[in-house]
Amino acid sequence: MPDSSPRDILVLAAHPDLARSNVTRALLGALRASPATGRIELRDLYRLYPDFHIHVDAEQRALASARLVVMLHPIYWYSMPALQKLWLDDVLRLGWAYGPGGTALSGKDFWLVTSTGGGMESYAPGGHNHHRMDEFLLPYEQSVKTCGMRYLPPQVLHAAHRASDAEIGAHARLFVERLTRYPEWSQSLAAPAVGDEREVPLDERPPLFSSLDAGDAE
Repeated sequence: MPDSSPRDILVLAAHPDLARSNVTRALLGALRASPATGRIELRDLYRLYPDFHIHVDAEQRALASARLVVMLHPIYWYSMPALQKLWLDDVLRLGWAYGPGGTALSGKDFWLVTSTGGGMESYAPGGHNHHRMDEFLLPYEQSVKTCGMRYLPPQVLHAAHRASDAEIGAHARLFVERLTRYPEWSQSLAAPAVGDEREVPLDERPPLFSSLDAGDAE
């Protein structure tokens, strides 16, 4: 394992019904049994925040310590589960994650590990989803670039409902192997961060403050 600071990888897991999950649950099991656990902080968002009251300060502290930020969740309606989206809205605040003075995430790496119900052939102009998978993931990529981070190529398991135990196992092994070997495997894959994309026009920015005060989320 490469030399690195403790807890330099943050894994944000978001599955609304983990007990019924095949893929996400398998990946979390493989992660807990891996030699990389000493350098990973795992935050299971639906376990931490069943009331959807996110502790913004705690999440920002975890992000600040990480060199690699991993989102682990299934694709829901061509996007992320609801709590993961709320996390994005509440935690990545103007002046902290982007915009004037918002450099807390600049230079960090981002990696999406996900699964879909549709097969790979369905994510094509001739498939029933009509678009390639990377087109559906553009909001992830642009959000990451807005925060000055590097977007690593996602790891996607297609047709998760039909995947065999062997296919899910291979997906989990690749996930753990890449975490264990980070940052070596990522060096030649990521697009460079573009710092000036954090300067978002004032009339296009989300609200400065969340509707939930961080102190209420204990």
